[in-house]
Amino acid sequence: MDMFEKIQETAAYINQATGNYGPEIGVILGSGLGNLVNELDIEKTVSYKDIPHFPVSTVAGHKGQLLFARLKSGKKVVVMQGRFHFYEGYAMSEVTFPVFVMKALGVRTMLVSNAAGGMNPGFKVGDIMFINDQINLLPNPLLGPNDERFGERFPSMHNAYDKDLLKHGLATAARLGIQVQQGVYVGTTGPTFETPSEYRYFRIIGGDAVGMSTVPETIVANYLGMKVMGLSVISDLGGGEITLEVSHEEVLAAVEKTVPVLVGLVKEILETL
Repeated sequence: MDMFEKIQETAAYINQATGNYGPEIGVILGSGLGNLVNELDIEKTVSYKDIPHFPVSTVAGHKGQLLFARLKSGKKVVVMQGRFHFYEGYAMSEVTFPVFVMKALGVRTMLVSNAAGGMNPGFKVGDIMFINDQINLLPNPLLGPNDERFGERFPSMHNAYDKDLLKHGLATAARLGIQVQQGVYVGTTGPTFETPSEYRYFRIIGGDAVGMSTVPETIVANYLGMKVMGLSVISDLGGGEITLEVSHEEVLAAVEKTVPVLVGLVKEILETL
């Protein structure tokens, strides 16, 4: 069975399990950001372990289920509670498989979130950063033969994080009185946190924040013709005179403090898309 057939089979299973729910917006939640689901009117839940061909999440802070919710505006959303990372040992085809499935389910717009280390000297822990571009230091998920049924061989990445969505996000934050940053997200393999020299290097090449996710999903979403909005919570800082030692627990704790603000922002962005 080739990738195209696997995706069709997976989408067919999900459609059957959810009564052909037909989501228009896809949301991928990063470390510690799963609380967003408490604010949504969830109508259907499908566990990853029950979905054919779907990988299963192994990281603390990542739940492992697809949630189908309806917004007050009537729009339907599918939320991926728990994502897959290259550092867990998954192939890139597995890391990005859910994005292909979302497209097959009808999703046209995707919102991705993550916790990231900041190296922009203007950032502080707990800042919310809208991603306006990315630098990929991971293996490209589109390596290998191209299936024209998905997209073209050489997809453009000039508008990786859709400029109109970014404008909408910034305007929403301003309307709610939430101070936000914007910047370039550097995607690395992990699972090690960055050395002080790596932080400085990522800053030199044009990065504002660095993390271990998001970039592969964004590449595939663009390949499939979807529009992407990206949000990072700055969970630790490096690259300046002082780079503090950081742990996964500290990252989750930093994210937790910002979650209520981020949840309110994301909800309003989704409602007014």
